[in-house]
Amino acid sequence: MTSPAAAPRRASRRPEWAGRNYTLLTAAAIITNLGSHGALIAAAFAVLQAGGDGGDVGLVAAARTLPLVLFLLIGGAIADRLPRHRVMVAANALNCVSQALFAVVVLSGEPQLWQMMLLTALCGTGQAFFNPAAEGMLMSSVSGEQASRAFALFRMAMHGAAIGGAALGGAMIAAIGPGWVLAVDAAAFAVAGALRAFLDVSHIRPREAGGGLLADLRDGWKEFVARPWLWAIVAQFSVVVAVVGAAESVYGPLVARDELGGAAPWGVALAAFGVGTLGGALLMMRWKPRRLLLAGTLCVFPLAAPSAALAVPLQVEGLAVVMFVSGVAIEVFGVAWMTALHQEIPEDMLSRVSAYDWFGSVAMLPLATALAGPAESLFGRRASLLGCAALVVVVTAAVLCVPDVRNLKRRGATVAAGGPPAPAVAPAPTLSKEAAPQA
Repeated sequence: MTSPAAAPRRASRRPEWAGRNYTLLTAAAIITNLGSHGALIAAAFAVLQAGGDGGDVGLVAAARTLPLVLFLLIGGAIADRLPRHRVMVAANALNCVSQALFAVVVLSGEPQLWQMMLLTALCGTGQAFFNPAAEGMLMSSVSGEQASRAFALFRMAMHGAAIGGAALGGAMIAAIGPGWVLAVDAAAFAVAGALRAFLDVSHIRPREAGGGLLADLRDGWKEFVARPWLWAIVAQFSVVVAVVGAAESVYGPLVARDELGGAAPWGVALAAFGVGTLGGALLMMRWKPRRLLLAGTLCVFPLAAPSAALAVPLQVEGLAVVMFVSGVAIEVFGVAWMTALHQEIPEDMLSRVSAYDWFGSVAMLPLATALAGPAESLFGRRASLLGCAALVVVVTAAVLCVPDVRNLKRRGATVAAGGPPAPAVAPAPTLSKEAAPQA
C-alpha cells in the first residue's frame, strides 16, 4: 500500500503550472498532430494520384482555408460565450466525420475533385470554430512567470508529435496510399475529442450577458486595433502565411514528385522542420528575451529560406537543413508571440482577439493556394517560389518599423488583466506563427 508521504512526492514531479487542463490539452494536441501532419501530405497526394495537377492541389488546399476565413470571427465570439471545451469537442467531431468520409472516398479508388474539396471544406469549418476556443483554453490553463516555459513545453510536445506524424505519413502514403493516412487522422480526432471532453472550465468566470454576437465582435475588434504591435504582426503574417502556405501545400509536393522522388522525401523534409521546432522550443524553455516581439520578428526572416530552397531545388539533405533552421526560427517567434498575448490580452477577450488574429493571418491563404497553380503556369515554378521568399523578407522588414514591435518588453510576471489569458497549427501550413492544438 502506498504510504501517505509518497503521494506528495509523486505529485511534486509535475510542475506546478502543468495542471489537469494543461495535461489534457497537451495529450490531445500530440494525438491530433500525429494524424494531421500526415493527413496534410496525404490530401495533396490523393489529388495527384487521382490525376490532378498543381492547380487541383491548390483548389483542395483553398477549400480547407476558405471556410476557416469565413467562420473564424463567429467561432471566436461563440467561444467567448459558450464553454470552450464544448466548442472544441463539437469541432473535433465534425473533423472526425469529414476526414473519415475523405478516407472512404479516396479508398474507393475514384475520388472526384469536388468531393475532396467539399470534405476538406468541412474540416476547415471545424477548425474555424476550434482554433479560437483552443487558444483561449490553453492561455487560461497557465499563469504566472512560468507561462513562457509552459507554452514552450506544449509546443515542444506538439511538434515532437509532428515529427513522427510527417515522417510516418510520408512513409505510409508510399507504402499503402493516402486513404489510410486520412483514416488514421479521423481516428485521432475521435480520441482527442474524447480527452477534451474532460477539460474543467469551472475556473473561468461566467461571461456577462452582452448585446449579442455583433456586439461581441465589435468589442473584440476594439481590443485588437488598440494595440499596434498586434495588428501590425497579423498584417505581416497575412502575407507570410499565404506565400509560405502556397509553397508548402502546393509547390512542395510538386517538387517532391518531380525532383525528389515522391512523398517520402517530402515527409523527411517536413519532419526536419518538426525537429527544428523541437529545438526552438527547448531553446525557449531557457531563453527569455526581454524584447519579446523584436527577438521573435527577427526570426521570421528565415521563413523565406524553404521557398528559395525549393526553387533551386536543393536535394532532400539540403532541404532538410533549411527546414530545420526555419523550424527553430518560427518556434522562437511562436513562444514570444504566445507570451505577449498571455501578458497583454484580458482572459475574457482571448477567443475574440484570437479569432481576429487567425482571421487576419489566414485571410489571404485561400487566394494564394488557389493562384499557386496559375502562377506556376504564368511565371514558372522557380520564379513563383523566389517571389514567395522575397515577400516574406519585405513584409518582415516593414513590420520592424512599428515602434511597439521593437519595444514591447516582457514583464516580471506574465499575468494578463482579468486573469491569465494564442492561429496554427497552424492552420493548414506547418510554418505558422502559432501552434494551437490541432482541431
